[in-house]
Amino acid sequence: MVYPLLPFVRLRRCRGRGFVWFACIIGSATAVMAAETAGRTNAQANPDVTFHVAPKPLPAGAVTTDWPSFLGPTHNMVSAETKLLREFPAAGLRPVWEMKKGEGFAAPAILGDRLVLFHRVGDEEVVDCLQAGDGRRFWRVAYPTSYHDRYGYNHGPRCSPVIGGGRVYTYGAEGKLHCLDLETGRVIWKRDLLAEFEGRQNFFGVGATPLIEGTTLIMNVGARKGPCVAAFDLATGKLVWGAGDTWGPSYASPIPATVHGQRRVFVFAGGESDPATGGLLCLDPANGKVDFTFPWRGTRVESVNAASPVVLGDRVFVAECYGSGGALVQVSADFTAKPLWQNPSFGMHFMTAIPLGDHLYGVDGHGPRDAEMVCVELATGKEVWRAQPQWQETVPARTGTRDMTMGTFRSSLLQVDGRTLCLGEFGHLLWVELTPAGYKEIARTWLFPASETWTPPVLSRGLLYVNQNTRGMFRGEPARLMCYDLRAGE
Repeated sequence: MVYPLLPFVRLRRCRGRGFVWFACIIGSATAVMAAETAGRTNAQANPDVTFHVAPKPLPAGAVTTDWPSFLGPTHNMVSAETKLLREFPAAGLRPVWEMKKGEGFAAPAILGDRLVLFHRVGDEEVVDCLQAGDGRRFWRVAYPTSYHDRYGYNHGPRCSPVIGGGRVYTYGAEGKLHCLDLETGRVIWKRDLLAEFEGRQNFFGVGATPLIEGTTLIMNVGARKGPCVAAFDLATGKLVWGAGDTWGPSYASPIPATVHGQRRVFVFAGGESDPATGGLLCLDPANGKVDFTFPWRGTRVESVNAASPVVLGDRVFVAECYGSGGALVQVSADFTAKPLWQNPSFGMHFMTAIPLGDHLYGVDGHGPRDAEMVCVELATGKEVWRAQPQWQETVPARTGTRDMTMGTFRSSLLQVDGRTLCLGEFGHLLWVELTPAGYKEIARTWLFPASETWTPPVLSRGLLYVNQNTRGMFRGEPARLMCYDLRAGE
């Protein structure tokens, strides 16, 4: 998803190391990156973490994966993991550990035993590298930010970290791009892209997670006079190529795919602009050559393209929820494109649709009460069914308890272990069965009662990581990163 510096010096005390600081250059301004625990190779106790219980051992023969990038290792919210818990305990899923986190909607990224969380604490954007299994901290890097969300939702980063080649890349809400050493947290290079490319702040700050492709980092920078998409050398940060000159930045991540035997990247661009413009670009990641563009954007100025493209062989699905809805595009062998169908009633807000057999399943709508689960035929775009899963929860009240209607609403779908995992907007987790016959709930639990649970869940080695982005509705728990044991056990 789910948005002029003055010279300054910040000092951070490291345990047993005194004060550590180093200078960096952002454009023409001098800045200092504070590295509180950078350089450590062994995880240390994390004062922000509460450890609850060790997870069950992985079942014999379980397939596990890393989660190094937004939407998972295959960039489509489909996971190869197996032997997961099929039913939820009556008392609910017990967390393995939890960490008090700052503001932001960025999902964590995981490679091996390292989890990277990107969030805002106070007036700093913070990168935490943690032990994935228990939340202990390897290192923390922080730098100042003054970003303010004009709509008051959240002042933290929207872009998830991406990990590759022993490095981690973060892209903050103000357009500051950093390359850090995954082992130590050392800053390798950095750029202020919003300043350098005269970029647009967009409705909710910068929000399009970068993509590691080959030796480059591909980004929807959306410069006013181009480029729309840019590739930067992973090792040095130097610009390799720029492409496109019209559409602005979106909140959708670039998606890689091999189509007709050739590697391509699909970018769904388009953010704040008047008139509203944007659409799908197909690019050659080797040189930035644009094969085709497909304009697709709602006509309302107050909208953005935020759902990442879904690549289905030689077809690409794109969707937005402020008027145009969804469309399926056919990519020909000569890399021209034509629309196969359009459905204005199948529009994703920032969620990713998932294909199952000959059908697509997704969440249509932009508000909590009009967000519905929908199934359409992949060949025609014809709607097969529409449902709004709801149920009653008994919740605390000033005197006693009361019943409250809850539902999945603006939820995220994850296809894994032969079923679909659904993370609801108010912190519910469900196993669901999605077929052309309809929606069926298999199991449900309430992880935590909190709104804006819009960050997609992350799954690695049988552990499920979920962002609680706002305070708890009843007990006021702070925003947290939660780690749950989803392993089936022996």
